[in-house]
Amino acid sequence: MTTAEHSFPVAHPFPVESSVARLRRARERFLTGRPLPDGVPDEVTSAWRRARFFGVRHDAAWPVPAAAGKDTALDDTDDPVRPSEPAPLLVAARPALERIAPSLGGGRSALVLTDERLRVLWSAGGGADGTRGGDLDERRVGHNSAALALRTGRRAEVHGPEHFLDVWQDVSAVSVPVRDPAGRARGTVTVAAPLCADDAPHPGAALAEAVAALAEAGLAARSRPAERVLLDAYLAAARGENHAVVAFGGHSRLVSPAAARLLSPADLQDLERGTLAELRNSGHAASGKVTQTASDPAGTHAVHFPSGVSCTAGITPVRHLGSAVGAVAVLEPLAHASSRTAGRTPITLAGRSVPWRRATERAAELAAHRAPLLLAGERGTGKAALARELLGDPLILDAAEGLLGDALALPPRNRPLVVRHAERLAQPDVAVLNRLLDDHPDAPLVVTYTPGTPPGPCLQRLLDSVSARSVTLPALRERPEDIEALLPAVTPRPAAGHPPLTWTLDALRALERYPWHGNVTELAHVVRSLAVHRRATGPVRRAELPDPVRQGPADRPLSPMEQAERTAILEALRRHGGNKARTAAALGIGRATLYRKLRSYRG
Repeated sequence: MTTAEHSFPVAHPFPVESSVARLRRARERFLTGRPLPDGVPDEVTSAWRRARFFGVRHDAAWPVPAAAGKDTALDDTDDPVRPSEPAPLLVAARPALERIAPSLGGGRSALVLTDERLRVLWSAGGGADGTRGGDLDERRVGHNSAALALRTGRRAEVHGPEHFLDVWQDVSAVSVPVRDPAGRARGTVTVAAPLCADDAPHPGAALAEAVAALAEAGLAARSRPAERVLLDAYLAAARGENHAVVAFGGHSRLVSPAAARLLSPADLQDLERGTLAELRNSGHAASGKVTQTASDPAGTHAVHFPSGVSCTAGITPVRHLGSAVGAVAVLEPLAHASSRTAGRTPITLAGRSVPWRRATERAAELAAHRAPLLLAGERGTGKAALARELLGDPLILDAAEGLLGDALALPPRNRPLVVRHAERLAQPDVAVLNRLLDDHPDAPLVVTYTPGTPPGPCLQRLLDSVSARSVTLPALRERPEDIEALLPAVTPRPAAGHPPLTWTLDALRALERYPWHGNVTELAHVVRSLAVHRRATGPVRRAELPDPVRQGPADRPLSPMEQAERTAILEALRRHGGNKARTAAALGIGRATLYRKLRSYRG
């Protein structure tokens, strides 16, 4: 079946012969507008629907000529390949391709090289003559392994009827992305062969991997000496997943994943502009508001970026033949850097989005000083978990459990105190807290508060007294990019002999689109319920998610009656493969009524 390494399982869920036959029948039903049978993978049906959306003809001939100029409205690169100027990837890969091409023989196997826009630069075997031509863009030929590999950044396989085009129904293809020395995908290598007859990996997978590796070695060998020096300096500094490193030089910018999470694109531009400007002078400073810290070694500065992020930046010039060709910046957030000297505990809760990072770093900064702290936010946003992280081993009192009484009136002298659900404090407990803060304004106290009904006068006085030192945690819908990092943290440990829970890309995108009114707590309940009650194997598919999560949110707030009606309509649409005429008939309403209701849900 369609696979991307580490994203979807390579093993087929049922024997290949029956899976191919079932997929062929499902594809025929899809092309004729009939309901799809159960068991068709979500990623395959999504790919077919994308092809239909793009207007791809299933009976189109291959090769499909590349679009003239590759419509710039659809492309995101400004490096077109000119017929008179061979693509750097083709020049780098051609020696390996021409050595391997004769081994394909006169059979039906083929070897194909594409650029980053999926234009065919070179092909051999299967009737090809080693010349360029054709286009594997999904918007022109539908689902294929090259497009999938480029999109996922991993080796990908597509077999037989998973393709949209008729001419590929008896073809199995495997593609591997080719990366330049900076790690950017510059194209793909594809090996196509007759349809695989078993569930083993594609027989050409090793060949595709080998050709891609040779192409990458060719790209590295052709890079200019100064670029290689800069790349070597970047790789030396960026060892390890958590090192935030940026390298600048000429037209090159190398950014580690940790640095991409730390800085916005505007921050990176600001850092590059200031760093390169200073290199022309002294070679030892970054941009923004820079303050040399007396305790840091020379070349390390505190940098304050336009987005509000503050970090230390260690700037090292990179020299080649006696002149500076660029610089490497090693970054560390100030909250993390100062924690070692100020006794602050770094925050290890899952999440690297900008809203979450700013909130937790601000909370850590405030908690480093002995004084009350207010953590506010919607229910389930992680206020109590953050309070435990900040204080280590606090005494936790929960107003939702009733009167706090003596536990609040006589708190331990040397142990921090956390009061949860301040909005539910009884009047006597509010009075005790107000007296405690009057007598001990520097008490090590964290109060968590969920806004809702207007607070009474006494509670408002309590909130006012700690409002100067308050942090509001973002809702999960404001940081959906953190969901992938949160899933391992909220997933129960699997039983002995059972694999950990994993997720298909389609299921992950559905989780990211859902608004999560209960925030992390609601996400944890959904994940734990799946882990306990699930009987299927392999990654969790979108079809296994609860109906509201699978369907996604409506575009406007719905009443309970409208929500129930929408759920019934979407379930009927799913059963009938998206065919609105059959869905309307099954629901006993007119097709015009169905269209009107669907439009109304979109506001």
